[in-house]
Amino acid sequence: MTGYRWARLSAADVTSWAVLINHLADVDGTEEYLSADDLAEELASASLDPAEDSWAVWDGEQLVAFGLAHCSTNLSHEGLVRTFVEGGVHSGHRGRGLGTELMDRLEARAVERAAAMHPEQPGYLSAGGQLEGSSAREMLLKRGYTVARYFNALTRDLKEAPELPIVEGVTLRSPVPADETPVHTSHNAAFRDHWGSAPTSEEAWRERWTSRSNRQDVSTIAVDEHSGEVLAYVLCGQWVDRELYVNLVGTVPAARRRGLAEACLARTISLAIETGLYDVVDLDVDSSSPTRATRLYERLGFRLKRITAAMRRDLHRTPRR
Repeated sequence: MTGYRWARLSAADVTSWAVLINHLADVDGTEEYLSADDLAEELASASLDPAEDSWAVWDGEQLVAFGLAHCSTNLSHEGLVRTFVEGGVHSGHRGRGLGTELMDRLEARAVERAAAMHPEQPGYLSAGGQLEGSSAREMLLKRGYTVARYFNALTRDLKEAPELPIVEGVTLRSPVPADETPVHTSHNAAFRDHWGSAPTSEEAWRERWTSRSNRQDVSTIAVDEHSGEVLAYVLCGQWVDRELYVNLVGTVPAARRRGLAEACLARTISLAIETGLYDVVDLDVDSSSPTRATRLYERLGFRLKRITAAMRRDLHRTPRR
């Protein structure tokens, strides 16, 4: 690894970082494209201290590797500490030990943050396993991670609008700023029984709700006409030109099996078509979702695009070599 310069990510690096991120999206087949503005927003998140939680590896003026370590403020619904490590190495610089060194540093930081935020609590390290046969998954397996869950990336073209189901006693509409707290409350209720989830803090929700990528004009919430409660929601964002992405779909447990999520998503698809701004709508879904969400998406015309994995390792176990 002679000649590489190790540093921390900063706001001055976001353009170089975006070039690397989008290179990785192409060569690794993830299609997870981000702009410099998106990355600047991520660096400014209250949950991240770039001076301690990030790494940037430079070869001259080229950013060739990066890494981030996160620790969730709240314990999971199972009482576990959730830490996350993410990063990547430029395809032209792989096989030189950069990935191993990067993971060593990121995991050490994740353990440190977990100990400071949640002393003595059990937990796990989580990392994205990308596609089957990817170099990322191979490296993680060697380090003692295992596949904890598979996620299906689905896509649908926006040539034809679906039929909009009618649900009695519910108003479907796009969210407005005043809906921030009601949707937050419903989201925490909706995801309480979902794998790997934890209550989202007010601060984290505010960052998500106000993100520059949000497209609330084509998002949908289902509001009970009597109580005013948000019963279900579909929240969307955009990172790639002419591609709409569904960030979150949820229904509070007491309102499930009424077709609310289907109605919200059908409305969102129709709105997206009406704008003329999008060609496709994409989403990712837990392949073992407790709400059997994949069947819903298939009914609305989504098809499988790729399968990725979420991988985990015990937080305090020493990685294998």
